[in-house]
Amino acid sequence: MAKPSSAAAASGGGRGPAHHHRTRLLLLLLLAVAACASTAGFLLRGAMLDPCDVDARRGSGSSAAAVATTRTGAVAGNPLEFMRSKLVLLVSHELSLSGGPLLLMELAFLLRQVGSQVVWITNQRSEETNDVTYSLEHKMLSHGVQVLPARGHEAIDTALKADLVILNTAVAGKWLDAVLNDHVPQVLPKILWWIHEMRGHYFKLEYVKHLPLVAGAMIDSHTTAEYWKTRTHDRLKIQMPQTYVVHLGNSKELMEVAEDNVARRVLREHIREFLGVRSEDLVFAIINSVSRGKGQDLFLQAFYQGVQLIEQKKLKVPTMHAVVVGSDINAQTKFETQLRDFAVKNGIQDRVHFVNKTLAVAPYLAATDVLVQNSQARGECFGRITIEAMAFKLPVLGTAAGGTTEIVVDGSTGLLHPAGKEGVAPLAKNMVRLASHEEDRVSMGRKGYGRVKEMFMEHHMAGRIAAVLQEVLKKSREHSHS
Repeated sequence: MAKPSSAAAASGGGRGPAHHHRTRLLLLLLLAVAACASTAGFLLRGAMLDPCDVDARRGSGSSAAAVATTRTGAVAGNPLEFMRSKLVLLVSHELSLSGGPLLLMELAFLLRQVGSQVVWITNQRSEETNDVTYSLEHKMLSHGVQVLPARGHEAIDTALKADLVILNTAVAGKWLDAVLNDHVPQVLPKILWWIHEMRGHYFKLEYVKHLPLVAGAMIDSHTTAEYWKTRTHDRLKIQMPQTYVVHLGNSKELMEVAEDNVARRVLREHIREFLGVRSEDLVFAIINSVSRGKGQDLFLQAFYQGVQLIEQKKLKVPTMHAVVVGSDINAQTKFETQLRDFAVKNGIQDRVHFVNKTLAVAPYLAATDVLVQNSQARGECFGRITIEAMAFKLPVLGTAAGGTTEIVVDGSTGLLHPAGKEGVAPLAKNMVRLASHEEDRVSMGRKGYGRVKEMFMEHHMAGRIAAVLQEVLKKSREHSHS
């Protein structure tokens, strides 16, 4: 672990507020690394997640993507100010450390900042309140968010009185009939449905049968919005409502760490020492929950091929390491066992490192040289880890699928490769290219950071969401007066 004295020396010896804030920040981040998968990770990371703004695209009819994706520059004042005193009901399918619930919590806190009355309901609540649930609920209560049971008269009364109801994820649709019953028609005109799913098994009529009648749907990427439009029409024979594409943005907390040279250096030294990686070595990291859909198996195959290519061509490059963040040490799933066995079988176990799942990603981004976003099939709905990595000036090697194609500019901020087994060889070559050309890594990282500053900051996301909420509230008022 980096010695405290070195951090103090690097900060210039000052003892003002900035110094103490930085020291506290570093201590908290290092504590989060030690806590790893505990809820402390969330409490430090705030609203940073993993779990969609290119040019505005408008089609025809009710399923058109609305102009919620126009670029938003620096805003004078808070774009959500018009939500002051509005009553907003947020309905989440679960309360966990997964991307969907955490993103909804982030919106809750943004709304509380402008004085909205925010009420939270968790539809699928575990019978036993665990540490994660308790910690997340405590954090919401500390921000002034009221937490209600999913069922009962209070939930129904709140839904009827609310100015706006936001359903989070497709699965949350089950709450409507289960709780509201005869009141569903009264509530539908003021519902904004925030959808993050990209997998086919979410397209069930029992989840989304009311989707055509809500005020609007908000989706994280154009690719996902088009997929939902096609699948709901072809498979379920229903039409999407007015659909808004809203790209996400990096939280202020993450940007504060990413733009602090001292913080990044101290975190980099600590994590590399923890992993047994030298300062001059090159780290390729994949940061996602370990599952076949996230492509860690193909990532390790590409890494092994890259190592072989370097040996065959006798290239002089830094020693490469592969870091898999998102492991589940306790579960030891069959898939993860296969990953570890692959590393041992091919003699690269000393270069492959598994890190237990954590939401405190900033320390690992600081220790990384290249991020690999290798989600398979249709890719990520958005993939927030991608813009978080770009904030740390990391080049991104990503699959040419899903929201990644709307974030990474191929050849400029990173390199794209096909999903599936056919993407292994191209990914390996891209790894070797970046290992061999430091100038490409630096250039791509710099351009990626510039793209984040231009499009993927918290105020960009707040502005985009504000545009959607204004339209939905307008529709709701018009409906109530008709």
